[in-house]
Amino acid sequence: MATSSLRLAHNTLEADFRADQASYWHEGRRHVGPDTFRTKSDGWAYLSGIETSIRRGGWVDPLAGDVTLRVYVSDWLADRPNLRPRTVDKYRYLLEHNILPLLGDKTMTDLSPAAVRSWHARLSALRPTTAAAAYRLLSSICRTAIADELIARSPCQVRGGGSEHSPERPLVSIAEVEALADAMPERLRALVLLASWCGLRRGEVLGLQRRDVDVARGTVHIERAVVHMLDGTTTIGPPKSEAGTRTVHYPSNTAPAIENHLRGHVGYDPTAWLFAGTTGNPLAVKTLQRARNSARASIGRPDVRLHDLRHAGATWAAVSGATTKELMSRLGHATPVAALRYQHATAERDKALAVALAELAASAKVIPIDEHRRRRTDRAVNTESTESIAHESRTPLRSTSEGQPGNGPSPGDSLERTTGFEPATLTLAKNAQ
Repeated sequence: MATSSLRLAHNTLEADFRADQASYWHEGRRHVGPDTFRTKSDGWAYLSGIETSIRRGGWVDPLAGDVTLRVYVSDWLADRPNLRPRTVDKYRYLLEHNILPLLGDKTMTDLSPAAVRSWHARLSALRPTTAAAAYRLLSSICRTAIADELIARSPCQVRGGGSEHSPERPLVSIAEVEALADAMPERLRALVLLASWCGLRRGEVLGLQRRDVDVARGTVHIERAVVHMLDGTTTIGPPKSEAGTRTVHYPSNTAPAIENHLRGHVGYDPTAWLFAGTTGNPLAVKTLQRARNSARASIGRPDVRLHDLRHAGATWAAVSGATTKELMSRLGHATPVAALRYQHATAERDKALAVALAELAASAKVIPIDEHRRRRTDRAVNTESTESIAHESRTPLRSTSEGQPGNGPSPGDSLERTTGFEPATLTLAKNAQ
């Protein structure tokens, strides 16, 4: 059996090639190459690549990635105690129903870009939105595996794999929100107004208590949310993110309904729920959904969801001139990307812009072309006459058309000579005054 060995520079790697098997020593342990080689040159080429990876800091223990994805994600979730219960619930659902059935038994090293691409394509054909969410989760897991030195490169290489392309939700008008509130049971009308005009999430509005409403200042303070888990249980915790803890002013048009609700449907205890069920606990989602379904059908908008009300309120704020930073604060968003999703043009706003453009056109002074040409001719004659007099008196005359101070042609004439275009309408209007 032919044997060859080589200790590479700086004692970084001690490599051996025996027959058709390559091996090397690193970090006090012998590592055997994953394949056999036909020639000694192929074996040494493999070992040279290992040496390069070690020098560049990109070497990964080939045995570390032998753990399956199913086993690794169990530890991955356990190592994240700060995840919110609803987030953990969502992650577990995506893993158990969409990721692990096809990829769970693969080892981390066997999780190739081709395998991930095939999985993503199959899932996208059935549930595109779910596929995007599952891909983002898998990509996050693989980034952690890289940090843990289980794999050298992420197998999640699908371009745009985590992007959702959901159809645009139709915007709910102010009139439709008012109609929906009127169609709801009296004890839930204020809920519709707060969800829309204040841009509150479902869990946030259900988590409000009497002490959170300041009638004197016209504000609502959000510091908790009711979270309904997939298994039907309910938990009460902080809002979706740190930015979700906030104080929002409600517009004056909603004040009467909110004050009437406090007087007639909320207990006097500061911790009394603003929207409670028959047992005194926060209103159950199923109860809210039944009332909403009946109300939205009665106004001819069976497609309206509670989150659409938040969407509408955020858009109204944007149309009213709210900046991206102000929208982030009002909606409880931590990033501008999320706030920008709610800045949509509405048909009513587009019509208002058209009216404003018409008013702009009506207020502008327009000079007929024939009159404009006559004025140019008159200016030219006056200029020639002035230059003739100046020549006869041997007194030089400076013209503003040449960029010099003096009493030469008008600014409109200077603009025309400089640009080579007809003077702008606003300039002509100025000259005409």
